[in-house]
Amino acid sequence: MILLTTPSVRAPECATAIQTSTGQTVRIAASLQEALGFLREQSYDLIIFDHGVMEADPDQAELAIQHTGTAVVLDVNCAIAGAERIAREARRALRRREKEILAARESAEQKLCSDLRQPLTALILESELTLNVPDLPAAAIEKLRSIHQLATSIGQIIAPMNVG
Repeated sequence: MILLTTPSVRAPECATAIQTSTGQTVRIAASLQEALGFLREQSYDLIIFDHGVMEADPDQAELAIQHTGTAVVLDVNCAIAGAERIAREARRALRRREKEILAARESAEQKLCSDLRQPLTALILESELTLNVPDLPAAAIEKLRSIHQLATSIGQIIAPMNVG
């Protein structure tokens, strides 16, 4: 969902162009105060602030920016930019956001795999070594085999994630 904050009489036209361009629902806030209310209600993928609104009340603008969460913030001048141009910028900003989310996800996966690799390898080796200890009770052997099998399964899951 996209939040467009502008008092412009062209706001509905701009919202329609953005919605057509991005395929996302656009909510219009005529003021920063109204935008803050919307920002408290839900999260947005993209928040578009009219430059004039931001300049008119810098303190309220700063407060609004603090409540944007993980949304991409786009500053546009609705007085001089046409609806189609704003729609193109919105589409580009959303694509940029998608790329950033994908990069963050891949980085988190790589970090998790890296953090798991050493303890998992140690668990597999220790269970193999312990299985070779003479005179282990049958129940202990079964538990160790189960641990070894689970650790090996986890290793097979994270191995493909680590490629790349």
